[in-house]
Amino acid sequence: MNHLLRVPRGFRGDRGTVTTQLVVVVPALLMLALLIVQFALAWHARHIAQYAAEHALAAARVQHGSAADGHARGVRSLTQLGSRVLTAPSVTVRRTATQAVVRVQGRVMPVLPGLHLTASGTASGAVERITTPAGEHA
Repeated sequence: MNHLLRVPRGFRGDRGTVTTQLVVVVPALLMLALLIVQFALAWHARHIAQYAAEHALAAARVQHGSAADGHARGVRSLTQLGSRVLTAPSVTVRRTATQAVVRVQGRVMPVLPGLHLTASGTASGAVERITTPAGEHA
């Protein structure tokens, strides 16, 4: 019976190689999976920022709207979407007599320690106003 437990000569030098390979490969695969998740979250956070910027622009560019209206709509949109993916967001609205520009930015929720990504969204458009057929402001 003892001869059945013997390892053939050709395999004696390979003892422990599977364990060594697992120690090297598994952490690398886990790191790759976490990187994929981190960049997917960054992509999602960018879409959240863009959504909030477009909604803020819609409020800021109406005829009797203001930069404060746009800011409030942007903050409300971010609140409705939740702030777990896009953390510490900021909404900046600039409105002139003819143009409104909104920028939303924030940090992406970290999955990997030491990797700090940001996401932003920008929207701009003409301010709505009544004009005459000749193009003059009414």
